[in-house]
Amino acid sequence: MRSTRLLPVAAAAALLSVLTACGGGSSTATAPAATTPAASTPAASTPAAMASGPATIQIGSTSLGMVLTDAQGRTLYMFVPDKGGASTCYNQCATAWPPVLTTGTPMAGTGVDASLLGTTTRTDGTVQVTYNKLPLYLFANDAAAGDVNGQGVKSVWYVIDANGAVVKTAP
Repeated sequence: MRSTRLLPVAAAAALLSVLTACGGGSSTATAPAATTPAASTPAASTPAAMASGPATIQIGSTSLGMVLTDAQGRTLYMFVPDKGGASTCYNQCATAWPPVLTTGTPMAGTGVDASLLGTTTRTDGTVQVTYNKLPLYLFANDAAAGDVNGQGVKSVWYVIDANGAVVKTAP
């Protein structure tokens, strides 16, 4: 019975470890990435790109209101330490906060301003979607469409509305 009681404690410790790695302190990026508007971004030629085509960004309903989501309705987040359109979330951070990747020009779903969509090239050569020059991420602990469990984590992770504004209200 002892090992059964330790399982929730071990899971909580592992989650805390991953979340701590994604704070606002330091970055593991080795070089800033260039940001380009989506309209002028050629298809990615990186063979290791995990995206299987153009990403679709849309607007979905959450407890925080209407915010950016991916094609499956999963909430998208921005990371405060990202500056100038370049991603600073790598390694353990990117495990907890997977970047939204694309091969080709990202597509604007219903309610999304296509002129705000763009991309940035990550240090590994993959292409990450941006909105209003903010690199976009998912949160590994959002289990279903509309979940906003990442909102306000470490005061550096926030959702974005259709106008490209960061939403800092609590869920």
